[in-house]
Amino acid sequence: MTTAAVAWTTDQTVTEELDRRDAGVQWLTCRASYGDRGDGSKPAAGEETVAEVDCSGKTKDGRDISVEGVVTRAVDNKCVRGHITAKVGGKTLFSVDGLGNCEGTPSPVAPPPSNGGGQGPRPTVTVTVTKTLWCKEDPQCWPEGK
Repeated sequence: MTTAAVAWTTDQTVTEELDRRDAGVQWLTCRASYGDRGDGSKPAAGEETVAEVDCSGKTKDGRDISVEGVVTRAVDNKCVRGHITAKVGGKTLFSVDGLGNCEGTPSPVAPPPSNGGGQGPRPTVTVTVTKTLWCKEDPQCWPEGK
């Protein structure tokens, strides 16, 4: 699964859970990366791979949202598994080992194949996914011409 898919699925499942807990998400942006193992080595066959996720956003009442964690399994737009912690206004709202409904076949989160026959450290990939929502209730919130 690509980092873009991990970031998008994390964004969707975290937003759904925050809204379920009445946090009132205005916007949320998530990034995912496979990180750096520190020594330039690659995961061994059978070793669980982990995508690190980091999200930030705001609630409709102006509180900061921060989400951090790791994703070990994901199903596009359905669920993430790993460990995710979300804070709203500086207070932990939830810390879970999974979000969403994984009815379907989960795919392990795996980094893209390396180039160059395994020589040197792998480049890291970071993808940012942003969703813009316009608020219909507030006419001053709409963009000009809409």
